[in-house]
Amino acid sequence: MRSQDQNQEILNQPFQLAKVLTISVCHFIHDAYSSFLAPLLPLLIEKLSMSLTQAGFLTTVTQIPALMNPYLGILADKVCVRYFIIVAPGLTAITMSLIGVAPGYASLVVLLFIAGISAALFHVPAPVLIYRFAGQRKGLGMSFYMTGGELARTVGPLVAIGAVSLVGLEHISPLMTIGIAASLLLYFRLRNMPLPPRAATSPPSMKRAWKESRHILKPLSGILIFRGFMHASGATFLPTFVNQDTGNLWLAGISLTVYEAAGVIGALTIGPLSDTFGRRNMLLFSLLSAPPLLFLFIIITPIWLKFLTLFGLGFTLLSTTPVMLAMVQEHAHQNPATANGFFMMISFLSRSAVVVAVGAIADFIGLGQTFLLSAGLGLGAIPFILTLPRKGTQEPKLSI
Repeated sequence: MRSQDQNQEILNQPFQLAKVLTISVCHFIHDAYSSFLAPLLPLLIEKLSMSLTQAGFLTTVTQIPALMNPYLGILADKVCVRYFIIVAPGLTAITMSLIGVAPGYASLVVLLFIAGISAALFHVPAPVLIYRFAGQRKGLGMSFYMTGGELARTVGPLVAIGAVSLVGLEHISPLMTIGIAASLLLYFRLRNMPLPPRAATSPPSMKRAWKESRHILKPLSGILIFRGFMHASGATFLPTFVNQDTGNLWLAGISLTVYEAAGVIGALTIGPLSDTFGRRNMLLFSLLSAPPLLFLFIIITPIWLKFLTLFGLGFTLLSTTPVMLAMVQEHAHQNPATANGFFMMISFLSRSAVVVAVGAIADFIGLGQTFLLSAGLGLGAIPFILTLPRKGTQEPKLSI
């Protein structure tokens, strides 16, 4: 077993900027490919003569593997997790760059399912490595990591549309070379890293991982559900609301850009601040600030004030994920990847359920009233935040 001195040495290691940036940049590259489906979907519908139901199912196909996250976490805790991360950008790049040449609906489903598995292979263990490389600045490390993902959702669709405009849907496969290069970069950066001794005296198990982390995962589940109402309002239905409210599709698009850009800045700000002021305190700040900002966004009329409150909403609401990721890792001593798998599975299930609920409510009372309701429900996260422990203890032990 690892001694107390060894644990302290790992905990006090410096912030390894090069390694954190390498994984964060590769996170950006990986997630850019994952974002290809939405902008290319109209072309795929036309090419394969899909119904809207079939088209909607494609997104579900890419997310189904998230249900396997705890099992992938167990596997990652048993083997060298670096190999999961190394292979994922290249595999996702290959599958997503080939969707334009899929000869039929079944083959497209297979490609997207493989891409979903690849995404899970990357996202389950990557925060574990970031946590290790970040030394005592865990929040800063998670902020770099999450910024890569947020930027990818902005840049990826532009890359896909630009490539199709230049060469056509069936000729975008050369785009995969960037993802393959990212996997090669990860291989050369991670292949010779020493394997630290594991502290666990018995093989990882989901039961043990849940028991070890349930005191943090249970309140985080409540936070994810109540935050999810505001998140669904902003991320999913914001452009629709702005278009209905103003009749201006351009403003609708700009609103989402402002919201997402504020989230990038928020992640880079709130994560590092949580290293100094505490994870729980920064979650409390963010989720006390977001509901009134969403409320103000609905009731005020000057467009510049709407965009100002929208920026504040994105800054506070989208900055909470790196803080929660850091908390999970701080409390997952023996099975860090498995604990992160549980967190990601819970996040996926809660997000999927809440988005459907918000859409159903909006069908009855309208988007404006639904946004106001979501702001009120968002305050339901506060009691769960107050039950969170104030500080993590030890560095998770893992094999990289």
